[in-house]
Amino acid sequence: MKTTTVEGRAKTKNGVTRLVFSVLCILLEVIFIVSLFTRLNRYAEAINILTRVLALIIILNMYASPVTATIKMPWILLMLVFPVMGVTLYLLVGLNGGTNRMKKRYRDIDEELLPLLPENRNISQKLHEKVPKAGNIADYIQRNAFYPVYQNTDVTYYDQAVKGLRAQIADLAKAEKFIFMEYHAIEDAEAWKQIQNVLEERVRAGVEVRVFYDDMGSIGFINTDFIKKMNAVGIQCRVFNPFAPGLNVFLNNRDHRKITVIDGKIGFTGGYNLANEYFNITHPYGTWKDTGIRLEGDAVRSLTVTFLEMWNAVSDKDRNDTDFSLYLPECEYHAKQNGFIQPYADSPLDDEQVGEEVYISMANKAEKYCWFITPYLIITDEMTHALTLAAKRGVDVRIITPGIPDKKMVYSVTRSFYNSLVRNGVRIYEWTPGFCHAKMSVADDCMATCGTINLDYRSLYHHFENGCFIVDHDIATQIHDDLRQVMNESCEVTEKYRSSRSAYLRLGQLFLRLFAELL
Repeated sequence: MKTTTVEGRAKTKNGVTRLVFSVLCILLEVIFIVSLFTRLNRYAEAINILTRVLALIIILNMYASPVTATIKMPWILLMLVFPVMGVTLYLLVGLNGGTNRMKKRYRDIDEELLPLLPENRNISQKLHEKVPKAGNIADYIQRNAFYPVYQNTDVTYYDQAVKGLRAQIADLAKAEKFIFMEYHAIEDAEAWKQIQNVLEERVRAGVEVRVFYDDMGSIGFINTDFIKKMNAVGIQCRVFNPFAPGLNVFLNNRDHRKITVIDGKIGFTGGYNLANEYFNITHPYGTWKDTGIRLEGDAVRSLTVTFLEMWNAVSDKDRNDTDFSLYLPECEYHAKQNGFIQPYADSPLDDEQVGEEVYISMANKAEKYCWFITPYLIITDEMTHALTLAAKRGVDVRIITPGIPDKKMVYSVTRSFYNSLVRNGVRIYEWTPGFCHAKMSVADDCMATCGTINLDYRSLYHHFENGCFIVDHDIATQIHDDLRQVMNESCEVTEKYRSSRSAYLRLGQLFLRLFAELL
């Protein structure tokens, strides 16, 4: 039976127009470059040879790199079959990491900010003694992402995004010094208006307010004058990586983080953006399932550092902070909970896929069960192997995906991964009420994650992300119970996808997977 939704997704006219115009311009640029090389090849054998040599050099360099074969092979195949197109696309989007100038900006900011985080060796030792397998994961995060593990932090879990929104608005109204908000998508509509009203009131009270959003994530939701509107009411506003025509090698890297920090004492993160559909004000894809967490205490320091990194690194033209200590106060909070909390961030500008490694590590360390919920499922061979190996060991591995997709082609790619997973013991559920946008994992009732990191290639390799690793905490049980309820509302499709697929379906899905990995 075909599932229908209540209404279509509303779009901001000017934003959509700009998006369409920009995409058309970029496509024309690609066509022009390919056409230019192709035409030149007809008249100059030397240029033809040069193009193929360049493709060979890129392939050899890629082959020698430590990047997963799941990423290498589609690019190698494309450049072998279509050298001109393959080289052009690779130079445009495949480099994935921006310019050296961009990398230097982030490196310089991190060299100032990350040393301001505590080492918390005593807390790390406690974690090792209490939950050794989680202690190893926490060590990985600290050594490679440089974010420590904390205690003295109370955590509240929200099984619905609207609950998080209400709590967020209540806490924003109490801000005394500063408010930082960083989101992939902001929609200038009802939900945001509730927040904006509070922000304006806090500005009048002398509170410093900063808002940061991703241009691509928000392009269908807000007009180009949004920054001017915010600045006019005293809200400092910046945009990440404006989407515009031109050969921008950094274009493919987006800010997918969701962070709110209030006075350096209270923080919010999770899967939801600040748009109406996330709070079921509108219903473009049936019921929307999203989650979030509230932190209060020491661990908020890491969320603050994550925000300050993006705010100060996004542009060298804006006036940036000179004294970070103003926003990193010593915490005098006394938490009621005793669990371990480790907020962390992931960046596409380094060679470390922190988000993927945390998920893989949890699957590897799980002894009883390891469950995931994700809106998209486009994973590497390494991730597939970790999940299936865990299932083969007898671990109960389950993945929840949407029953109603927001992107039909991506949904087809997601389903293309089912067969290889279920044949090896992984169970797959599709949440029939609508679209589940939450990004969480939980294992053995003792460790969990909640944040912005999807089980998909773009999130794991292309985007700036953030998450929170939670150990020996009641939140893990709450996430387990919530996912259990979601599965009760879902259709298990494990047996449906266990049998072999038709050759036609395999070919079509493999073609889509090829381009999913390329972009």
